[in-house]
Amino acid sequence: MNKRAAGTAAVIAVAALILSGCADDGGSGGGGSGSIVVGSVNTISGAATFPEASQAAAAVFDAFNEEGGLNGQKIDYKALDDKGDPATATASARELVGSDGAVALVGSASLIECEINAKYYEQEGILSMPGIGVDSGCFDSKNISPANVGPFNDMTLTLQYGSEVLGLDDICVLLEIAGSTRPAYQAAIDKWTEITGKKPKYVDDTVAYGASDYTPYIVKAREQGCKALAINPVEPDAIGQVKAANAQGWDDVTWLYLTSVYSENFAKAVDNAGAGIYVPAEFYPFTDDNEINKDWRALMQKNDIPLTSFSQGGYLAATYFIEVLKSIKGDITRESVTKALQEMDPIDNPMVGTPYAFGTQNTSGWPIILKSGTNAWEKVADDWLRIGE
Repeated sequence: MNKRAAGTAAVIAVAALILSGCADDGGSGGGGSGSIVVGSVNTISGAATFPEASQAAAAVFDAFNEEGGLNGQKIDYKALDDKGDPATATASARELVGSDGAVALVGSASLIECEINAKYYEQEGILSMPGIGVDSGCFDSKNISPANVGPFNDMTLTLQYGSEVLGLDDICVLLEIAGSTRPAYQAAIDKWTEITGKKPKYVDDTVAYGASDYTPYIVKAREQGCKALAINPVEPDAIGQVKAANAQGWDDVTWLYLTSVYSENFAKAVDNAGAGIYVPAEFYPFTDDNEINKDWRALMQKNDIPLTSFSQGGYLAATYFIEVLKSIKGDITRESVTKALQEMDPIDNPMVGTPYAFGTQNTSGWPIILKSGTNAWEKVADDWLRIGE
């Protein structure tokens, strides 16, 4: 082959590669072969983890794809682990939004990512529907709208239930603070005070995530004369806190926890629940095996995903997203998805007490209890508890 022929062959080869790349590039939201790219940023490893939400969303999308997707278009779901690290959370969002061309983020559950990436999402014109909103950025950005109540409204609900339904006095608040969430938790406590006229007897905002021993915090709270403890931990921390109280012989304390501890694993790990462990479940109590939870429960069991409130949130976020996706006429792009979510009609689902619409907050929880020696959660109400009611 002469030099001219070799040069021509090289040009043709390069052109073929370029054309091949263009054919695979679906533009904004294209994942190859006409797929719809959807992403999520999650804390799957680290001190406090939330793996079930993205697992549940993936199961919903897989089932949707098996049924043919959206007129043949399949959802290409990419769930990344931010490890609870700000730099990784930043890089993950840019990979999904900038490199992969996601049309939206759905089913995320991260300790920190909302606050870190909110401005970037606004800049890129993309919306996020976390399955579980954790940090304050999840609830104060116009581009982020979680499926769950969130820890701050959850804190108001658990305090409201403790004081107004259980009639508890001397409620103390112990807080595990991630990032800049302290003001948001204070606002949640202040909202309870505004509703009830009551204040916490004592507040300790130094409680550590993933501590090896919670005895010092428990001893200090008992010395302060606390009769009930309102705390915001993840499940392993809560187990450590309850066992620390057991070891101190503090058997008459009432625990006012958040939905983050509501799991079958937690119930099995706790023998002595003191005067009771109460939680305002953010979604319909999953321990009820009924028609309300039937589809979610079957899908989770099929995919070996734990039955927790986190998996409920991921399931609902993905389910809402698919319903909105079906309403779009024309091409599925980031712009069309953003418009559809911003203009969506509220979606009713019996698994939640507040209809979902992007930009609105859920303010309902279903009161449940774990009693000493039962290893099982029970409902203690016939309807949703709502903030201010």
